[in-house]
Amino acid sequence: MSSPLHRRAFHSLVRRLAEARRRSPDGEVVSGHHNTNLVMSLGAPLALVLGQRSGGVLAKFRTPLRAVEVVPRIWRRESELLRALDGRVRHVPRCLADFGEWSLHEYLPGPTLAEAAPEGQRIGPDRVVALAGFFAELAGVPERDLPPLPADWPDDGDSEGFLGWLARFAEQQVHQSNRPRFGLLFDAVGIPRDAVERFVNTLPTPAQRPFALLHTDVHRANVLVLPGSAGENLAVIDWELALYGDPLHDLATHLVRMDYDKDERELMIDLWTQAMRRSGHGEMTADLDRGLRAYRDFEYVQSLYPDVMRAALYLPEHPGERELAEAADRVCRALRRAWRPLRLTGDPRDENEVREALRRWHAGDREWRTRSGADGPGGDGPQQGDITWLPRVRRWRTRQARPAQAERREPTGARS
Repeated sequence: MSSPLHRRAFHSLVRRLAEARRRSPDGEVVSGHHNTNLVMSLGAPLALVLGQRSGGVLAKFRTPLRAVEVVPRIWRRESELLRALDGRVRHVPRCLADFGEWSLHEYLPGPTLAEAAPEGQRIGPDRVVALAGFFAELAGVPERDLPPLPADWPDDGDSEGFLGWLARFAEQQVHQSNRPRFGLLFDAVGIPRDAVERFVNTLPTPAQRPFALLHTDVHRANVLVLPGSAGENLAVIDWELALYGDPLHDLATHLVRMDYDKDERELMIDLWTQAMRRSGHGEMTADLDRGLRAYRDFEYVQSLYPDVMRAALYLPEHPGERELAEAADRVCRALRRAWRPLRLTGDPRDENEVREALRRWHAGDREWRTRSGADGPGGDGPQQGDITWLPRVRRWRTRQARPAQAERREPTGARS
């Protein structure tokens, strides 16, 4: 076994070669909500040191983006999780080197499922089968092989504690942390100040289900369609938001974000259940209907805050009626989805009321920025475009010739 000194020297060599390579004018920038990826060949020296077959092998030089987190992230080093998945979950990209502030990842060539089957189209039964099998593979990854969990993490099988942890995160880190800047807007569009607590208090005690590794972000833009000798393979990417908890949470968020039609949604639930039971994880399907409904409704409720913030932040400096109407439409859809889970009476705000609320907020926020030159009260509000992936909003992906330095590109659309 090599000594620590030799390992440090090797790591230093890899870093020097990788840094030199990413300064090359070649490559293509692919931007997401969490990272900017420079896709380019390794080059002969770096490929040789990493044991790759040739310098023409493509890799992603991956740099995290600064972002206000509105979804939990319990493992800060994605590379540690990817190492745990190697050999256990098929078609997961490998991390070739992690330098802390940036990393080098294997590049998997192929279109995303969002490109192969855009929203509104069925993905097809074979792909549904493959995704159900993917979730069953995750269930087979033992906790002991994962990076350490936070000290306050609920015990294995404590589904009530897991949902409670998610609810506290939504209330404290998403709602309360953003009230200084967005509180008046939340109130104006009709979000109850106790929305999360109100919802959680309506839930019956859930069944206890064994915990599993959860990806939590399996949507069309996070699934690659790879060519294979016996047909296509699906590869799930972007593991930054992985959790360890109730597997019904992963299924529920997947169903919401994939935007299946009714038939494919029911097929996925059925195939997921079969795959779990065949792989020896039948206990994870306990009280399926009630548990799935609870996590789906929680997704709608907790999404209210980020959906409203995104709609507001994506308004241009001088929004016209069209931009305000589009933003209001997104907010109204979020309100309609959460209205029943919150057991609210009457009707949610209509589009005219929401549009005027957005107009007032935008004018006030612009005046505050001009006055203080900061990004929010106390400097802790999110900047435009600095919110991590939000439920029901399409992961944006830009491809362009590489500029002198990779620059962040702002998303222009929202997932409906």
